[in-house]
Formats: sequence, C-alpha cells, structure tokens
Amino acid sequence: MNIPNTIKVWAGQIRAPFLLLAVVLVMIGGGVAHDNGSFDFLIFSLCLLGAVLAHASVNIFNELSDHRTGIDSRTRRTPFSGGSGTLQAGLLTVRQVTVAAWGTLLSAFIIGAYLTLVSGWLILVLAVIGGLVSVFYTSHVTRFALGELASGICLGSLVVIGTYYAMTGQVSGEVILVSIPPGLLTALLLFLNEFPDLEADKAGGRRHLLILLGRKKAAVVYVLSLATCYFFILLMVLAGAFPAVILISLLTVPLAVKAARTTLKHHDAFEEMIPAQGANVGIVLGTDLLIAIAYFIH
Repeated sequence: MNIPNTIKVWAGQIRAPFLLLAVVLVMIGGGVAHDNGSFDFLIFSLCLLGAVLAHASVNIFNELSDHRTGIDSRTRRTPFSGGSGTLQAGLLTVRQVTVAAWGTLLSAFIIGAYLTLVSGWLILVLAVIGGLVSVFYTSHVTRFALGELASGICLGSLVVIGTYYAMTGQVSGEVILVSIPPGLLTALLLFLNEFPDLEADKAGGRRHLLILLGRKKAAVVYVLSLATCYFFILLMVLAGAFPAVILISLLTVPLAVKAARTTLKHHDAFEEMIPAQGANVGIVLGTDLLIAIAYFIH
C-alpha cells in the first residue's frame, strides 16, 4: 500500500472529519480563558493535540468493538454513521487497529500528565475519566443507555472545562455554563447518527436511548433537545451570564430547522435521514465554532 493510500485508510479508520469536534471544543475553552486574560498558546496547543488524540482513540476503540460484535457488518453506511468499514474490507488488521487505539490513548494520557504538572490535579482526573470512557464506551457504556450522556459529558463539556482549567488553574461558573450547549450538541450528534443503525445496534447488544424510545419518540426528543440548546444560550445572554456577542451562534438555527423537520417527517426512512445527519453535523460544529469565536472577539 503506497503512502497516499495508507493515509487515506488511516484517516477513515480514525474518522478524521469527526475530529473537528475536538478542535472546536478546545477552542471554546481557550476562548473563555482568553476572555478572562489567561490564554497560553503552548497549553492551548497541547490541549488541542491531547483532545484530538483522545477523540481518535474513542473512534478506534468503537470500530474495534463494533467489528467484534458484528455491528459494522450489519449496518448500512452513510457519510456520518455505520463505521468506516476499514476492518470489514481487510484494509487493516485487528492487531494494527488495536495498537493504534492504545497508542493514541497513551499519547493523550502523556499530554494530560504533563498538563497536570503544569496546571493542576483536575487534568489528571479528567484524563482518567476520559481514558476509561474511551476503552469501555462501546463495550459497556452503550449497553446501559448511558452512551449519549457519556459522550455529551466526556466528549463535550469536560473538554471545554478541561481546556479552560489548563490555562487558568481554576473552574469558573461561567465556563461550566458555557460548556452545557456543546455538551448537549455532542450528545445530539451521537443520538441522530444512531437512527440508521438502530436494528444493527440492537442485534449487537447495544441499549441506547433510541432503542428504548423508538424512532418516532426519539425524533421528538431530538427536536426538543435542539430547541433547548438555543433557548439556553438566549436565556444566559438575557441573564447576563454570557456576552451578547455569543448570539452569533444562533446563525445555525436555519440548519436546526432543516434537521428538525426532516427528522420528524422521515425518522423511519434511511435515505431521507442522511440530509438531517449532515445538517446536524453542521449545527454541532458551526454552533461550537461560533461560540468560540464570540469569546475570542469579546
């Protein structure tokens, strides 16, 4: 396999486009720290690298688990769900992917250990929590209807809070509040991407919210949760907890309307849900990015 093909295969294996989520989450934490006069470029860069490696590790462990349970052999893939298909196609071996999973996790932990020495003990706590979720997310967490909650907290809110703490040495009420919309959006990213995989996930032993609720009720929960995210931002601005400039994050509302309408109407249709998934990715990345920009320019 030549170098370009090798890069392409590994980019698919780690689900490279989805790693943008880790980038924008770190940017939010960095933006809030910048707004409080505590921005450090080196620490920010290390947080960025550590978060991307940790997210890649989660994705790789997920692929390994879904390969072993046969979930990825049953799914109909979309650009946003169903796994990469790399292992199923024999492009990489289980051993190679296992080494990559543990290698990225260990690299992220080393960065976390350094940041613990520089910034404080909370980084170590977050690193341990993140590491445990990375390893046991698919094999255990998703079997107890905790997948969406765990992803929202660990791959959403805690990344924002951890980045802020790494640069300031403290946790403020503001950063906790700011971390709530990104956390909710991360959970919703996973939640909507489960729609096409419901039957395969169920056959593979998963037990997530979509399986418990069914697609029709889950569609309503998705729309209400999405609306809650935007209303929370508006409410915090009106309460003076967020700067008014953060209202630029509401620019993603048209995408939210598209995703909501499509999900309510086509929650049982495979092909018709793909545009909703795409819009949802735009909502998550776009809203998070605009929140970060708001704090950097405030």
